[in-house]
Amino acid sequence: MSQIKYYIVALFICLSFSLTAQTNAENDTDVLKMRVKNLITQSSFDSERGQYFNAKDNLDKALEIAISIEDRQSEGIIHTKIAKLQYAINEPEKALVSLTKASEIQREINDYANLAISYSIRGVLHSSKKEYQTALDYFNSAKTKFEEENLEEFISEVTLNEAKIYLEQEDYKTAKSLLEKTIVLAKKYKQNNIHSNALIYSGKVLEKLDNTELALSMTNEGLEIAKQNKLAENINESYVTLSDIYQENENYKLANQYLMKHIKLSDSILNIKRENLSPERRAEYINAYNDADYQKLKTQVEEQESESSLAKITTILSIALITILSLLTLSLYKNNNIRLKTNNMLHKKNDELIVAMEKAELASKTKANFLSTVTHELRTPLYAVTGLTNMLLDEKPKEDQIPHLKSLKFSGDYLLTFINDILQINKIEANKVELDPELFNLKMKVENVVSALNNSALDNNIITHFEYQEDLPETFYGDNLKISQILINLIGNSIKFTKDGDIWVRVYGIDKKGDNHTVRFEIEDNGIGISKEKQENMFESFSQGSIQINRKYGGTGLGLSIVKGLIEILKGKIYLKSELGKGTTFFFEIPLTYAEETKKIIKEDYSKNINKLDISNIKILIVEDNKINQMITKKILNKMNLECDIVDNGEAAVEKVKENNYDVVLMDIHMPGISGLEATKIIRTFDKELTIFALTAVTLEDKMHEFDEAGFDDIISKPFKQDDFEKKLYQALVQNTTASV
Repeated sequence: MSQIKYYIVALFICLSFSLTAQTNAENDTDVLKMRVKNLITQSSFDSERGQYFNAKDNLDKALEIAISIEDRQSEGIIHTKIAKLQYAINEPEKALVSLTKASEIQREINDYANLAISYSIRGVLHSSKKEYQTALDYFNSAKTKFEEENLEEFISEVTLNEAKIYLEQEDYKTAKSLLEKTIVLAKKYKQNNIHSNALIYSGKVLEKLDNTELALSMTNEGLEIAKQNKLAENINESYVTLSDIYQENENYKLANQYLMKHIKLSDSILNIKRENLSPERRAEYINAYNDADYQKLKTQVEEQESESSLAKITTILSIALITILSLLTLSLYKNNNIRLKTNNMLHKKNDELIVAMEKAELASKTKANFLSTVTHELRTPLYAVTGLTNMLLDEKPKEDQIPHLKSLKFSGDYLLTFINDILQINKIEANKVELDPELFNLKMKVENVVSALNNSALDNNIITHFEYQEDLPETFYGDNLKISQILINLIGNSIKFTKDGDIWVRVYGIDKKGDNHTVRFEIEDNGIGISKEKQENMFESFSQGSIQINRKYGGTGLGLSIVKGLIEILKGKIYLKSELGKGTTFFFEIPLTYAEETKKIIKEDYSKNINKLDISNIKILIVEDNKINQMITKKILNKMNLECDIVDNGEAAVEKVKENNYDVVLMDIHMPGISGLEATKIIRTFDKELTIFALTAVTLEDKMHEFDEAGFDDIISKPFKQDDFEKKLYQALVQNTTASV
């Protein structure tokens, strides 16, 4: 009995020790979590005072502790704060990396509130790089998340940053509306900095909308709040805004006074930033780390000193080695300073070159963003046009409707080609356009172009004549789409500049070596003609005959530049003959390879192939916010006996994929809330195997790496070619049905 009591007591003691150890561990974790919060708070204080490197040091320490105790939420928050610091010290690329780490963690643990903050900061980062559409996408995602998490107080900063973008883009009405919303929210939550900033920017917008009196009132109100709360950046912004307003209203005395205040305060702010971000300050930061490492190692060595004589020797050698390294570091630092001073004049010249290169890069990015936006805005409605036309042609239209539908289809297809090539003028200049040769009937192709443009010719009372050399073969192997666009451009030009006249389109061979022909095309008109001095520049971008011609006939002046680029890609040449008042003839010659009709490759019908598969359990998800595009894509799939679900935003897509087993997802890119790119990244965190196609109107090559990084399997451009869409869908379904067997 006494033995049983002994075991019970022993068990009780063990349990007590276990519970005590567990409690101590929990207490230790709580203490470390508190330490993380304190370090983050200290970092915020340091950052507000401009002590960015001290702030970064505290965040690094906090991150190390958070990782050790597996505090994932704090890890995400710290990465976000590190990104803000990196942005503040002009390290945007590092900031992007930190934000990506933060977002991955926050999505993984469903920390949507802090994810929204990361999105908001990422929007600011892209905005600073003039990547406005990307910035607006992230701001939209941030607002959506804040609303879902009932965090209305955070939305004011997002709408303020959105307003700044629309101000840059000269969309003053949208900017005004967003600033009004910002002011309401900032007042409600007593956010003095945001309130002051929004009032000042309202002054900028109202001046652009010619409401000077209210602009001055709002700006002065923002200045007063900034002064009361010692917000130096806002005070400075208000000075320059007031100077601009008075300058616009020709009150040069007040304009100059506020400008001088702005310059003086700017110098003061700049000096503080220079002090905090100077190379010397960076060196001090590095040396501080070296000193800390030295002290840490010295302490460790001294603790071991009493253990053995060998430890004493190690101590001496370690301290000596550290001392030598420290002296070497100091020597290198001083030598570097001397070299910097010696090369100062050379650096100034290099700085000028860097500034010029940065300006060129900025112009290139601005142009790319513009083209990306234009691409999407034009191709999205075209998807509806071509899709609906194909559907109507498949639904047994009346006989008298078929020619009109075919004409609409032809026009839509060539408009799409037209848009693509105009947007790809950058590719032409960079020699990045690839040939897409296929077997085609040249005579029929030219006839179709002439026929399609005939209505426009008749509107100008023009008679069109088409001549095709009798002994010239009709079937060739070549890039017929580029030939079509060249003809559309040149014939369209002749129609534009001719009235009550004639146009002749001639095709004939001028050289032949075996199956290789050199074919000449002539487009002649008896229109207004081109003067001799203007003919030399006709093939340059944005070049037209004169300002009067531009005003009367319109156009961008890009057509002939595109034509010349395409002809050079086809290894041909172009020239013109013209006389003012008598008309113009364009000649272009290109090499084409003769091919017999029997060589034509019969295209595989992937639609029928899909129906041969076991598709009874196949499920497809369409993610598309445009209702017409939803209907078209669904109808195309239904015709192939495929069932599908539809959602209109990225968040809903993620939830649907979590709840269902889909075989294919057709993901649009530009949507309200999170984008298709962001939604795909989230899906890839829990499903690596699902086939996801980017169904998008974006076509620029500099965007393609984003699709790969997000985790898309392939890209289907809108408006897509039916054959291409069916082929990619068939290949995906074949893999899925094979895998399930």
